[in-house]
This record gives sequence, structure tokens and C-alpha cells, in this order.
Amino acid sequence: MRVHWIQHAPFEGLGHLRPLLAGRASQISATRSWESAVFPDPHEVDLLVVMGGPMSVHDLEDHPWLAAEKEFLTEALRTQARILGICLGAQLLAEAVGAEIRPAEQAEIGWFGI
Repeated sequence: MRVHWIQHAPFEGLGHLRPLLAGRASQISATRSWESAVFPDPHEVDLLVVMGGPMSVHDLEDHPWLAAEKEFLTEALRTQARILGICLGAQLLAEAVGAEIRPAEQAEIGWFGI
């Protein structure tokens, strides 16, 4: 299995997913969006993991690479790729399918009751 993951900040890694994926993947590659928004051909990836980050899907002025990532995710969805979005990654995927992304009434960070 070819896994590609997208990282949005140096401190937002794969965490507990790394050993799980390492035991099942033949290849794990990554895009560190803030360094270089170069993404693979979505047809050449079996699983795409889009991680979280401290920014918002709307922070294009401060993080211009988000525009390229949004285009990539839209294309990946067109190919019916298997995609797991976590936190910011889920927001980016939701926006790619046309959902409205807006602040929640109460902050949600980590695994806490809301």
C-alpha cells in the first residue's frame, strides 16, 4: 500500500498512525506543505492522510500554499481516492466538497468533551 500524508506544521506529525501505517504500507511519503506544496499524482496513492494544523482553511493570506493543497484535494476526491482527514485535514476535505467551514461556538482541540 502506498500512503502519502500531508503535514501542515513541524509539530503535527503522524503520531500513533505512524506504527500502524508502517506495518501495512510498502511506501510512506509526505508533503510538508509549508516547505513545498508539491503533491503526488493521486492515482499513484492508495491512501492519503491529511493531518491537522494550527491554521484555518481560510488563512490563505498567511499560508498561500493552502490554495494548491485545496486544488490537490479536489482532484484526489475526483479520483475517488481513499482519504483520511484529521482536524484541519477534515476541514479542507469538507470545503473541497462544498461545505461551509465556520468557527464553532466552542473550541474543539484534541479528545475532550464539547
